[in-house]
Amino acid sequence: MKNILIVKLSSIGDVIHALPVSYAIKETYPEAHLTWVVEPPAYDIVAMDACVDEIIVFQKKEFRSLGGFLRAFGPLKEKLQARRYDAVLDLQGLFKSAAIAYLAPALKGRKYGMWNMREGSQLVSAPVVGPHAHAHVIERYLDVARAIGCAVREVRMPLRVPERAQARAQALFAQAGARMENPYVALIVGASWPTKCWPAEHFAALADWLYEQGRIPVLVGSGAVEAQTAARIERAAEIPPVNLVGCMSLQELAFVFQRAACVVGGDTGPTHLAAGLGAPTVMLMGPTYPQRTGLYGQMENVLVADHPCRECMKRACPKGLDCLAAIAPEQVERKIGALLRLA
Repeated sequence: MKNILIVKLSSIGDVIHALPVSYAIKETYPEAHLTWVVEPPAYDIVAMDACVDEIIVFQKKEFRSLGGFLRAFGPLKEKLQARRYDAVLDLQGLFKSAAIAYLAPALKGRKYGMWNMREGSQLVSAPVVGPHAHAHVIERYLDVARAIGCAVREVRMPLRVPERAQARAQALFAQAGARMENPYVALIVGASWPTKCWPAEHFAALADWLYEQGRIPVLVGSGAVEAQTAARIERAAEIPPVNLVGCMSLQELAFVFQRAACVVGGDTGPTHLAAGLGAPTVMLMGPTYPQRTGLYGQMENVLVADHPCRECMKRACPKGLDCLAAIAPEQVERKIGALLRLA
């Protein structure tokens, strides 16, 4: 195969989970030109993928108005049709990705998608029902790669952090009064769902314990909600952690994870990024399924909230529970202690 197109637009965590597909393609077809279509929020992730040769950015916001559609459709179509593809892989499985796959020129029967495609996307790309249809989402994506002949000998996220991002991450660390050379643990303080977030008080207790163990707690995240959470953690902790929330791009954050002794977070994109980079990672889960989106390759480091209603897949708890509060700081401390071989 000479030209292959991947359509995986969002979210950040889902795009990270799809990265092993790019490695599987280049492992089997090293000379293939691999193009990836992605939305802007996840662009920095795909830009770090050493196996991707070309990125096409889908400006979703521009397609929400008639004027924006008329401006953006032509250039997008031109980019997509600059090549004729031997295979198109729709790993999103929604109407928007189906429209992109439809525009991409390929031989009949050479467009493939996930087994659980929706919104009519199954009419454009053939759903692949592989042996891992109900397994981890990474394996579900890899089933689509297997459908085009990829051997999948090794599951790898081929990420490389640009030197500029490395230098900026080190500078931001220094501005915050810390040094990356000292052992630290990155604490991811937010997530897209309230039910996926660990309480600020628990993070504060963990931060105090880390200081006692000679490890620097470093808060990371983005957005106004995470900034408020970080402020609550600082107030509740005996010694305020290093606060880098809202300061870093995804690529700079990737370098922070690469250098961290350990990373702790919920079921969110940055936590999956840390695991994909090979960092020892602890994931805190409650409303989502560990077998589907738990830490691939580090499932032993997943802590699940002990509720009868866990894995409810709800963004907000109808019972009014603070879902992850059931995971005590001491549980996380024991897991970190085992990973870092602390006394």
